[in-house]
Amino acid sequence: MQVVGILGGMGPAAGADFVRLFVQSCIERMQALGLAVSDQHFPEHWLAQVPVPDRTRALEADAAWAQQPLEPMLQALGRLAALGARCVAMPCNTAHAWHSRLQDRFPQLDVLHIAEEMALNLASQGVPAAALMATDGTYRSGVYEQALARAGVQCHLPTPAERARIMQGIYDGVKAGNMPLAQRCFGEVAQALAQRHGGAPLLLGCTEIPLALDGAAQTAGLRLFNPAQVLAQALAQRAYAS
Repeated sequence: MQVVGILGGMGPAAGADFVRLFVQSCIERMQALGLAVSDQHFPEHWLAQVPVPDRTRALEADAAWAQQPLEPMLQALGRLAALGARCVAMPCNTAHAWHSRLQDRFPQLDVLHIAEEMALNLASQGVPAAALMATDGTYRSGVYEQALARAGVQCHLPTPAERARIMQGIYDGVKAGNMPLAQRCFGEVAQALAQRHGGAPLLLGCTEIPLALDGAAQTAGLRLFNPAQVLAQALAQRAYAS
C-alpha cells in the first residue's frame, strides 16, 4: 500500500469529515480486493490541518494577495512528502485554483484534482449535465466548468443572488457553527437549481455544503453528488494500487 496524505484545514470540519469518507472508501476497496477489513489493512495516511488564508478572498483580490494561500499549502505538502506520502488529496474545492502550481512544485507527488475526478465520474455514468453549488472563488477559477467541459458534461451555474445565498450558508452557517442557517441557505438554492434545470443532479462543490445538507428534508428527491466523496474514493484507489 502507498502512503497517502490529506491537505486539510480549509475548513477544519471539512478536513476531518474527509478522513471519514476516506476510511469508508478504504473499507470498500478492501472488500473489492477480497481483503479482511481490519486495522492492519488500512493504508498509512496523514492529515495536515493547516491554517490557510481565505481562498475565495484571495482570488477576488489583487495578484500579490492571491499568492498568500499558496505558501502554507506548499509547506504542508512538503511535510506530507517528508512523511512518505506518494499521493495527496485536498478536500477544498477552491484551493484547486492553485493545483497546477502545487503539482509543479512537487512532481514526485500525485496531487489529485477534485474537479477532474468528479468530471470523470459523471462521464462514466453518462450524466449529460449538472448544476454546481460552490464558493465565489471556485466559480471565479472555473476549475469545474473546464473539467466538466473536457468530460462532455454541461455545467449549470446559479444566479448571483443564489451564489450570495450559498456564501452566506458557508460563512455565516457552517464556518460559524450555525448549521440550521446553512441548511436553509443551501436547501433553497438546491431546490431552485433543480427546478430550473429539469432535475439535473447537483454538485456540492464546496466541502462544507454536504456537512449541512446531509439528510436535509429540503433535498429529498434531489440527486446530489459529493465531489469530496469521489475524491476520497480516488485517494483510496491510489493507496491500494500496487
